[in-house]
Amino acid sequence: MNLHQVIRRPLITEASTRLKDSAKTVCFEVDPAANKIEVKAAVEMLFKVKVASVRVANRAGKMKRMGRFAGNRRDWKKAYVRLAEGEKPIEFFEGV
Repeated sequence: MNLHQVIRRPLITEASTRLKDSAKTVCFEVDPAANKIEVKAAVEMLFKVKVASVRVANRAGKMKRMGRFAGNRRDWKKAYVRLAEGEKPIEFFEGV
């Protein structure tokens, strides 16, 4: 798998911001077929940082209704990437 396709987008929520500040952990939405090794390699290559550990979680898509019609959102995977000691934090909105 191409490392540029592994990471889809950063997840910026209240919980992920709290993790980033306290535990030096960054959250990403990743490709569902990606494993921990590919996620670690992609983060180290794209952001030029050292990764201490990676945890992944598969999320089931929610069931949504529109009147009498029902459908499902897609399943997705997120990764919690903990940076090594002494690494600079990854900032997503530096230019804003």
